[in-house]
Amino acid sequence: MNYIYLYGMVLTTQHIRTKHEFPKADTYCEIGEKYYGVGGETGTAAVILDSLGCRVKLAGSHLGYRNNEIVRGHFSHSDADLSEIVYDEKFYGVEDTVIIDKNTRTCFGQFDGLYAGDMSWVEKPLERSVKECEIVGCDPYFGEKIAQLCVKYNKKYAVIDCTHDSYFNQHCAVNAVSHEFLEEKYPQSNYPDIFKLYTDNTDGLVIFTQGKGEIMYGRKGSGPKYLSAYKVDVVSTLGAGDSFKAGTIYGLYNGFDDTRLVTFATATAAYSCSHYPIADNPATLDGVNKIIASDRH
Repeated sequence: MNYIYLYGMVLTTQHIRTKHEFPKADTYCEIGEKYYGVGGETGTAAVILDSLGCRVKLAGSHLGYRNNEIVRGHFSHSDADLSEIVYDEKFYGVEDTVIIDKNTRTCFGQFDGLYAGDMSWVEKPLERSVKECEIVGCDPYFGEKIAQLCVKYNKKYAVIDCTHDSYFNQHCAVNAVSHEFLEEKYPQSNYPDIFKLYTDNTDGLVIFTQGKGEIMYGRKGSGPKYLSAYKVDVVSTLGAGDSFKAGTIYGLYNGFDDTRLVTFATATAAYSCSHYPIADNPATLDGVNKIIASDRH
């Protein structure tokens, strides 16, 4: 069927971008821009992959009466397949609010309550969709079923932010792990030691993204390689990690070698950081390749 199956969080996000740095408590800050549109780990990746010319099929979180029209409207003029996305007219819909300044973003949501419930707002992955797709992008927070189906049908998948001993890491083609996740799960551990834990437990490519720092990447049996982030004029870091994941999926889909895949993903994240909002200004193939050609590390 020649499509990428993206399973995970599709939501809407209200962005509030400040004119200046994020304010201290009990002070005033001027709002620069407001925006309401498609977001989430899977929603953002879908927006970017669609812009890069890939055919995507989305599944995972339900849409509700608050965000159904927003999400479907965004993809209405594209080849993206939303037929598996469930609309629940009694469900508000998953959304969050993010306060953004030039260098930081602070997210406000109600995810603890959602995940603590019966998860009725999440649809299980469709086995046929995994069987018929080319590759898969996984959200680890929705359970291992999607990864198990990928193994069953011998489908490569990309994932983010899962532990070294997880089923997701063990069977992945690509695993991109953020520094925020590592600091939460492996406090007081050094990155080379953690990196070895990850690579020893998978045959896939492991990537540690480190914000503005050097990216670590590599495989079992060898030490990490390093790649510096691209230097761009940052307007917002919101969605940088989701954009990086989209870049890894694009590279996996197109059979890139490890270095080319990491380079492309890094440039995709850089493009997103220099354009706002991502949903209205998603990465283009020409734009990403121009960043790579600039070699501004």
